[in-house]
Amino acid sequence: MPKKLNCIDLFCGCGGLSKGFLDAGYNVLLGIDFDDAALETFQKNHGSAKALKLDLFNHENISVITDYLKQNNLSLDVLIGGPPCQGFSIAGPRNKDDKRNRLYSAMVKLADRTKPKAILLENVPGMLQTNGGIGAKRIVADFKKIGYTMIPKLLYAPDFGIPQIRKRVFFVGLHDNTKVFEFPAPVLDKDHYITCEQAINDLPALEGIYGDEVQNYPCQPKSEYQRLMRANSNEIHNHIGTLHDEKTLKFLAMIPEGKNYKALPKEYEGIYKYHEALTRYHSKKPSLTINTCHRSHFHYKYNRIPTVRESARLQSFPDDFIFYGTKAQQYRQVGNAVPPLLGKVIAEQLKKYLELKDND
Repeated sequence: MPKKLNCIDLFCGCGGLSKGFLDAGYNVLLGIDFDDAALETFQKNHGSAKALKLDLFNHENISVITDYLKQNNLSLDVLIGGPPCQGFSIAGPRNKDDKRNRLYSAMVKLADRTKPKAILLENVPGMLQTNGGIGAKRIVADFKKIGYTMIPKLLYAPDFGIPQIRKRVFFVGLHDNTKVFEFPAPVLDKDHYITCEQAINDLPALEGIYGDEVQNYPCQPKSEYQRLMRANSNEIHNHIGTLHDEKTLKFLAMIPEGKNYKALPKEYEGIYKYHEALTRYHSKKPSLTINTCHRSHFHYKYNRIPTVRESARLQSFPDDFIFYGTKAQQYRQVGNAVPPLLGKVIAEQLKKYLELKDND
């Protein structure tokens, strides 16, 4: 058996990206973040991996990571991470000078000290688009200085079997390698994307009730995707409903699937301003991008927002991946995460390059 490749996840959140690497056969050593609830979720879902709370605005804290590796006689093969870059996100005000845009430099510093074989950095599409792609250019240039040729690629989650309309840019760089990384090709075309219905219609309806902390499956899996999500689970966690106020229920009852507040009768025109307000998913299509505020998107059939578990399914988290913290914290963890199936696809492709290099 070849030796497992070691990886560390910087800005790990709950660990969607590292879950993909774990499932691809990597040895996840550490997850580093500053969010207590997310770190608890990471710690309890990544086997022997250790969760570390560190402020990565302060680069002196990088020595905590390098000391840990030294003390445990460990080498780092792959550095992965999704540093916050809110200034480039379309979900909020764009500000190329937002100090969070430079958090990726902690990855540069750690890579420079540990010289991993490869780096994977995930971020929002705005990195390639805002202000002429200045964010992406900074990342490529800074890693080039320490010996990594970073190749950026925009990936579309439904192409890889994830039932969610989500675009993210991934940068992959190999250290001192003449080979250029080629990203995996899509595995599905638009006529065969996994739909909301195929992802979540085996879960309890919860109409008018909250539901229990732990629930039984009400039926057998109804799709291959559901079989995959339920493979290592005999029960349902994080499937707690939300009871909405009468106004929301009244208006939501008028919204057909796939439509939003614009489908309301004329007399209610102007009540909602936010462009995604009262958006109901479509059962025969992937969901919209899972966000962190969880108040604008609704179930395609029931008059409520999706539960944490339904959102996790749409993000490709398996049912045995359990989220911790308050309900609001759980929603935020799911919304901020990289879909694990997408992480796994990239991890498997990267492993081919690294194993080839080890055999040269």
